[in-house]
Amino acid sequence: MDQSVTDNTEKSRFEIQEDGELAGFAEYHRSGDEIAFIHTEIDPRFGGRGLGSKLARAALDTAREQGLAVLPYCPFIRAWITKHPEYTDLVPTTHRARFGL
Repeated sequence: MDQSVTDNTEKSRFEIQEDGELAGFAEYHRSGDEIAFIHTEIDPRFGGRGLGSKLARAALDTAREQGLAVLPYCPFIRAWITKHPEYTDLVPTTHRARFGL
């Protein structure tokens, strides 16, 4: 299975594909040096394969590389950061309590 994650800036979302087929996405709103994740969705046909985790990691790694502060409004992204505390530093300290981090 060939899996890849790309940043589709025209649609303001990171997309994950498996064997060339769109399997899911993480929508965001970018403003200045912040990126707010608002919704993540994996097509049920692709469930249980860890694609959500791979998508979250790639999106957050890209945010880190670009020096962006992360605002995890999306419950999936927020829960993923909770399970991977090495990404908590992406969320500004002034906003962590708001997101339960």
